[in-house]
Amino acid sequence: MFKHIVRIADTDLDGKKNVVHALTAIPGIGIRMARSVVNLAGIDGKKKLGYLPDEEIEKLRSLIEEKIDEMPAWMLNRRFDPMTGQNVHLLSKDVEFAKMLDVERMIRMKCYRGVRHAKGKKVRGQRTRSTGRKGRTVGVIRKKK
Repeated sequence: MFKHIVRIADTDLDGKKNVVHALTAIPGIGIRMARSVVNLAGIDGKKKLGYLPDEEIEKLRSLIEEKIDEMPAWMLNRRFDPMTGQNVHLLSKDVEFAKMLDVERMIRMKCYRGVRHAKGKKVRGQRTRSTGRKGRTVGVIRKKK
């Protein structure tokens, strides 16, 4: 029986997509991690997610929600977490929450990146002479004759 929506890691996944591409809809899982999880589960990544039997979906769910920290450390998205010192892989809302905490920590430290975040300016070295102007028109303003 075809399932239009499959719920894994608090995310609704589209059953019409291939297994690998459907898993990338989970925040914290990219294409490389999705391929690794599918290979570890022993599932064909080109199958449609909605046609997988319940056992295989449950295998994917347990791998993603419980055993994803057992992957090699270089594949995890939060290596040496500043709070715990552990190698962990964050999923769904935890990714956004950790990012917010990191930005707040940088702002409190008043490091360069924190100051740029606090001012709402570009952080990663992009040019700001001609772009990144919020609310103003970019371009030449001509004099009225």
